[in-house]
Formats: sequence, C-alpha cells, structure tokens
Amino acid sequence: MSTHPQRFEILLVPEHVEGGDPARLADSAIRSAVVEATGRTGASGFPRYAGEGMEADIDPETRTVEALLVDGAELDYGLSARIR
Repeated sequence: MSTHPQRFEILLVPEHVEGGDPARLADSAIRSAVVEATGRTGASGFPRYAGEGMEADIDPETRTVEALLVDGAELDYGLSARIR
C-alpha cells in the first residue's frame, strides 16, 4: 500500500496571489479540481494524479505540483497551481 496521499485539491490562481493562506487561495482560485492517484509515475518522476480535467505530477512530500495539464494543455502564463 502506498504511503503517498491518494488525492489532492489543486487550485489555479493568478500568479500575483501571495501567501499560503488556504482561505485566500480558495477565494482567488479561478478553477479547482480534486485529483486522485493513478498509480503511475509521470515524466517528472513524481506520482501522477488525475481528475476533473487536470493531470498533475505532484511531489507528495513537499506538496509541489511539478507538471500540470489542464484540459490537455499546459497552464496559461500568469497562472500558478497550488495544493490545498
């Protein structure tokens, strides 16, 4: 059984949003998705998570999104992905 989290919530927020306050991030998010572990490893070498139109490679130790596709495309400039 994996010790990695089986799901994360990814928030897409404008890059100018600072800080890690979950309430502020949620209020500023233009889109969110709950992604679940696929059991695969992504090209970045981290576990792959997918759901609600997003596919992400996430480092479960640091909770960092290492790679992300939104509806099959790379993230637009000016947006960043955060984990909540």
